[in-house]
This record gives sequence, C-alpha cells and structure tokens, in this order.
Amino acid sequence: MIQWTSLIATCTKLHQKLSYRMTMGDEVEDMFVLLNEVKRQIPSVTAVCSGAIASDYQRLRVESVCSRLGLVSLAYLWKQDQSLLLQEMITNGIVAITVKVAAMGLDPRKHLGKDIGFLKSYLHRLKELYGINVCGEGGEYETLTLDCPLFLKARIVLDEFDVIMDSSEAIAPVGILHPLAFHLENKEESNSISDIDKTSEICPEKVGFVYEVQGDFLQSSEAICQSAAEVTKLDGVAEHRLRISRTKSYSTFSICCWLQDTCHTSAGLQEDLEVVLKKIELELVGCGFNWENVLYVHLYIADMNKFTIANETYVRYITQEKCPFGVPSRSTIELPLSQVGLGSAYIEVLVANDQSKRVLHVQSISCWAPSCIGPYSQATWHREILQMAGQLGLDPPTMTLSNGGPSAELEQALENSEAVAKCFNCSISTSAILFVVYCSAYVPSPERCKIQDKLETFLEQMRLFQSDRENISKALDPIFLYLLVPDLPKRALVELKPILYAPEDMDMAIGTMQDLSSVRMPSYWGFQHADWHDSCFQKCVVHGKICAVILCFTSELVEKICSDSLGGGKDNGDYPLSVQGRQMESVSRFCIYLLDKLYMQTNFSWEDTKNLRFYFPTSLGLPVEVLSLMLNNAFNELAEMDQRVIIGEEPIFNLVPVLGAGSSATSMDNILTCELFASKS
Repeated sequence: MIQWTSLIATCTKLHQKLSYRMTMGDEVEDMFVLLNEVKRQIPSVTAVCSGAIASDYQRLRVESVCSRLGLVSLAYLWKQDQSLLLQEMITNGIVAITVKVAAMGLDPRKHLGKDIGFLKSYLHRLKELYGINVCGEGGEYETLTLDCPLFLKARIVLDEFDVIMDSSEAIAPVGILHPLAFHLENKEESNSISDIDKTSEICPEKVGFVYEVQGDFLQSSEAICQSAAEVTKLDGVAEHRLRISRTKSYSTFSICCWLQDTCHTSAGLQEDLEVVLKKIELELVGCGFNWENVLYVHLYIADMNKFTIANETYVRYITQEKCPFGVPSRSTIELPLSQVGLGSAYIEVLVANDQSKRVLHVQSISCWAPSCIGPYSQATWHREILQMAGQLGLDPPTMTLSNGGPSAELEQALENSEAVAKCFNCSISTSAILFVVYCSAYVPSPERCKIQDKLETFLEQMRLFQSDRENISKALDPIFLYLLVPDLPKRALVELKPILYAPEDMDMAIGTMQDLSSVRMPSYWGFQHADWHDSCFQKCVVHGKICAVILCFTSELVEKICSDSLGGGKDNGDYPLSVQGRQMESVSRFCIYLLDKLYMQTNFSWEDTKNLRFYFPTSLGLPVEVLSLMLNNAFNELAEMDQRVIIGEEPIFNLVPVLGAGSSATSMDNILTCELFASKS
C-alpha cells in the first residue's frame, strides 16, 4: 500500500438507489474527501483498487468518486468465481476473521471470530443448501484482516472481544464482533526484507504514515464532471448542410444526422461533431425526449487519429448527469466520409419512448471484460433486445489488444461479448440475432478468411459445450455482415457488434413462425418471384417479435436484377441516368421490393422498422445525393402502389459509405448492402 490514511466520517447513507448521484451528506462523499486529499498529498496516485466481486452498489459508488477525481477504478475481482477467490485468498496467506454474520446457517455464537480458512468447507455447504455467496458478497458476513502479504512488519493478534447480538431471529440471527484488546506481533525480518524493497521501488513517497483527514463536502470544478452543453440554435450555414433520416416506429426509432460536404468545406471533426450533436439534441427535444432516452449511438468519424477530439466533444453532450438511467452503448468507426462528400462526423442514435432500459456500465478495469471509462456502456437491454457496444479484442486486465493478428483479436472480442451476455442471462452462441464484424483495412486480404473461420468455429464450439450442459433447442440462427472500414479505435484490426434476443424466459418467448411464403405477393416494377431471390438475403426472425435482414447485391446479382426489371431504364427527370445510374435505380427498386416481400411473409410492416442502413462502397462512384434520391423515389413509388406504406418528409434509411461489405469476410465486394432491423415492441 502506498500510504495509510484515516478519515473521520461525517456522513450517512442518504442515496440508497442502485445508481449513485452526487448527494451532499452521503457517506460516499466521505470517500470523495479522503481520496481528494490523497491526490493532493501524493500526486502520482492515478488509480483506486476495490474488492468488489458482484456488488453493483459498491462498484458504482467507487466509480462515481473515481470519475469525479480523474482516477481509474481497478476491480480485478469483479465477476470472478467466488469459490476460486476464497481458496486463492487462503492459499496466499490472507488471515481474515468474521466480525459480522447475517445469513441462514451462520450462528454468531459459533462462527464469529473464525478464520475464513476454518470456515471454507462450511461456507460451501451453505452455498449448496441456501445459495449464499461464499465470499460474503451478499452481506452474509464481514471480515477483519489480521494478516496478509501486504502486512510487511507485523500481524494483528486479537486478544479480547465481545459478541453483540444485533438481531436474535431464529432463521438468520445477526451478530457483530466488537474488539476489546489486540496487539501487534512482529514478523521475522528475513521474510519481509524483499517485500519492503519492492514497495520502496513502487512508491518513493512516504510509506507507513497515518493521516487524519477532516474535510467538508467538496464541489470543486476540477472534481466534478463538466456539465453538458446547452441546447443552442444552429447557425444557418451548418443548418443548410445538415441531413436527417428517421424511422417511423413509435416505440423505438432511429435518428441519423450527417453533413453534406460536396465542396469539401468541412471545418474539422470537432466543429462538425458539435453541429451534428446539437442537431440530434434538438431533434430529441422536439420529440419530447433527451439523451436519457437514447439506447445506442453509432459514432462515425472521418479520421480515427482524431478519436480523442471526438471523445472530448462527445462527453460534453452525453453525460452521466443527463442519463440517470444509464448512458447509451456506443460503437465508434472510421468511415471514408470525405471521399464521398460528407462531413467529418456522422451519428445515428436509437431512441426509446420510455425509461425501461437496463444498462450495464462497468468503468472499473477488471479481469471480467473491457471497461468503459466514459459515458458509454458495455450493453443496453430494452424490450427483450440486447444492444452491445462495439467489442474490440482487448485483454480486460491490461486493456491492450491481443497479440496474434485479427483472428486472435476476434476471439478475445467474442470472449468479451460472452462475458457481457452472461450478465443478462443469455449467450452469444444461442441468443444472437445479428453479428456485424468491422474489418480494418490494415488486415491483409489473406488474413480475412481467418476472421470468418474463427467466428464460426468459436460459436460452434460454444454451442457444443452448452449442449452438454443444457437444452439449447431454442437457439437462434444468427445472420452475419462483414464491413471493410479504414480504421478502428486503438488501431484494432477487428471490431464486433452483436445484437441479441434476451427475453426474461427464452423457452416461452420463441414460438413457431407462421409460414406465409406461399401467400401471393404483389408484383412491383415488373419483378416476379424467382428462386434466385433467396440468394440475395439472410434473415433471422423471432415470430411476432423481431425481423432482421441482410441483403447483399453482388455484380452478378445486379445483372440478374437489371434483366428482370421492366422499369429500370425509365428516366424520371430527377437526375441524369448513365448506364451505371440505370443499374442502381433498378437495384434500388428491387431492394425495396424484396424488403417489402420479406415484411409481408413475416407479418411485419414498415412501421416496425427500427433501423435501415444501406452500405455502399466508395468505388461505386455514384454521388451520395443521387443514390439517396433513387432510394427515396423507390419508396415513394411503392407508397403510390401500396397504401400499406406511409412515407414521411424524412427518409427512413441512412446511407453509410464503406470500403467494402458482404456476407463473407473473404468477399466484401457488394455493389450495395442493406441491413434492416424491425421489432413489434
């Protein structure tokens, strides 16, 4: 330990909700005062380590203080197996006695003052009988450490104590050990010299001093997170360049905002991101919502080298204070925005009209999964759908990328995703609806096949492992999308974004889908059903709940589409049609036709759409505004032909430029790719 510091506690427990908000007079502010003084006296201190294993209540309070003081929270015991931890503590010479018991099977008269090594077998028996936490994480018992490897010179010997009964209930009596007398017993010098030397190397500051800190509740501008930016009006120039899309679902919908910059007049990432965030905020307020209603954020930037600038700008708008129910999950990707005439920042948000979301936001560095130090969470659950933040192949305790290339990074990202999924009682091997795999352009072409092989092998091995332990007959058959992008955070080679179906009861939730494939479908633009249409898409459908679709149009399929289209060469006067333009117009119409057909077959409607993305390669050579107009016209024509389809002023889709896309990591050469996600809730 660097330094022993004591604090005269002046506060009590006032804020008793799970997620903590700064509250004057709360006991958490005692810790804030103490750590603020530690920082003042020892400026080299950058982190705080806590022993949280499963208690969100404790972890969230430590993280709150750390975030306000600019400290890193370390929680290396988080989510670890408690049986293994208990044995490891005993093996490593930790002598700790119980000073409070409060659980079925623990008798204050028998079990207070006993060493955890002595109680180990009995605690495991109580776990089998009553499901207790063997490390006492549920408040079953508290301990006092008398000796451990950090006690370099002496151990504590308890000479005398009293047992005070706090509750004498027959089922789970509560008792407290009150120490009356103790002394220190010196350790042999030969056993501690090497440890003292190691401590001196780590901390050149004063060691072994005890300080008494008496402080008031502090609210310095340095200690408190910067307040969010006020909603302000946009300047006329920026407003003119802004573009908006929005899906029409009432319960959950997406808003997308980007800057059209065909003249390459972008002011830079910070300025563009400010404009886009302001516009999104204004749109939210116009709907009667705020950032607390946002479930997920796709943050696309033109240059990953400016990630720090993007993050600093982002955190001024989306803060813990603005999102009391939890900050949204996020993925950050570099896209070739400037190459297609877009600004430096592009954002899509998924918005809910209620506050029923559940957020997992662990800021502490641990061995469990990568921490999210900042205003974005590992995962957000809302109405049975689990949206995970983009997962990199980061080793959780070191927060460094795995060595071994893209397949090693992907394997680590999959393990991280599974750790997050377990917190919501599901698995990526059985509950996944969709995997989006972002592949960096830095991955050599021969290595890309290994990415797909690793993903398929990992999921198959997990399914086999789980089938030996439980019934997985209800496992979903997920769909896959691979996107080639210029760069990823931390210069990662792979980023994984899973979407899972996570109902409270999986067995009751997945039913049998009604087969509507034989129902006669309308014929639009002269397209008639053909068997080869099935080769254009992947779909994952949960009957009456979710419909996810990936459409992939290769150059070969484009030729088939154009030969089948009766209206592909008709010039509507909105834009000049080259040969390529006529082809893309036909593809746009066929894409909308096929999506509408799939919606009808699965008993969904366009109003159920949560997000609809069209990915196009920069090599397409077609201006964004022309491609957008083609798709808009196709939707308008569909609405004229079918009254089921209602089109608003804003498009319901967004166009996303990429270097390549496909259903396979080895052939990301689609002319156009569509990702659709719809749900009834």
